[in-house]
Amino acid sequence: MPDLDIFLVGLPGLEDVLTSEAVERGFAGAKQVRGGVEITGDWAEVWRANRELRGASRVLVRLGSFKAKGLGQLEAEARTFHWLDHLAPREPVRLDITCRKSRVNHAGAAAQKIERALRSAQIPVVPTADLTLKIRIDHDVCGISADTSGAPLHKRGHKEAVSKAPLRETMAALFLRRCGWKPGTTVVDPFCGSGTIPIEAAEISAGLIPGRSRSFAFERLPSFNPAQYSILGSALGEPTPGRFIGYDKDQGAIRSAMQNAARAGVACDFSCQPVAELTAPDGPPGLVLCNPPYGARIGSPKALTGLYETLGARLKDGFKGWKVGVVTSEESLARATGLPFGAKGPPIAHGGLKVWLFQTKPI
Repeated sequence: MPDLDIFLVGLPGLEDVLTSEAVERGFAGAKQVRGGVEITGDWAEVWRANRELRGASRVLVRLGSFKAKGLGQLEAEARTFHWLDHLAPREPVRLDITCRKSRVNHAGAAAQKIERALRSAQIPVVPTADLTLKIRIDHDVCGISADTSGAPLHKRGHKEAVSKAPLRETMAALFLRRCGWKPGTTVVDPFCGSGTIPIEAAEISAGLIPGRSRSFAFERLPSFNPAQYSILGSALGEPTPGRFIGYDKDQGAIRSAMQNAARAGVACDFSCQPVAELTAPDGPPGLVLCNPPYGARIGSPKALTGLYETLGARLKDGFKGWKVGVVTSEESLARATGLPFGAKGPPIAHGGLKVWLFQTKPI
């Protein structure tokens, strides 16, 4: 069977970081494109991408494409499409259809035509199905892909307790990589919330596979081989000891972080502490990476200036030699720390906002 065209959906603005992860994990033909990374491989590589990649949001597999210059042609081509080469009869799917710069420009009408074709192939269309078909009609070409992930890949299956405005695990993993962090190096998060950043760093250092505790939509495809899949391990390598520390002034957030770390099976140090009491732990310098409150989430940016000034003062006073990464939607707040940040990188979508990662070299 020829290699599949596989698309790793990534966070816009962090495609290069996801590409480096895919290359490091040995995925063939990794090519950075807008919105993600293209790779090739067989179905076992699809399983591996879903299980192993920390920065991918979803894994799509291209099933095919055809011309569709009108609704009639769309339905005719869909009825002859080789659905059962990829999908199991009587296994429900749901449709996600978009139209762009095409004569077929009504997603609802297109959905009706595709649904008829699927039903004729004994494939029911159910809005709540785990398996999604992505139908993209662009410049009169209908492209069909299967979302092999199901639930978004940041849902590792461990973080049941969530604080306000949590950072997604995929974003935390990519930010750690962008900061040049290495497994085993100490990580401190002064605004840890439900613990995403320290837990992600601890999992990476422990060599744990992110998707070890969850199921995926590809398990509903006829290409899935449970016996072959069952031999895949839950570790990526030997563990590297390190310290992973999180602070938050909210005791409830700290309680949630502790519970999430326990479910993930990693050891982190979480304590209830305001940023004004932040001190560096013993040992060699590491990375301070945090997602502090910012104006769009909590009040006016001006009201938070003092918080950022305090963060900067504590870091400059006690964290000599440490690297710092601060995620915020407000450049003025980042600059209020007085830390020697380099130029801000591209914007990254997060919770309906645009945020940036501001980084320093060792301070």
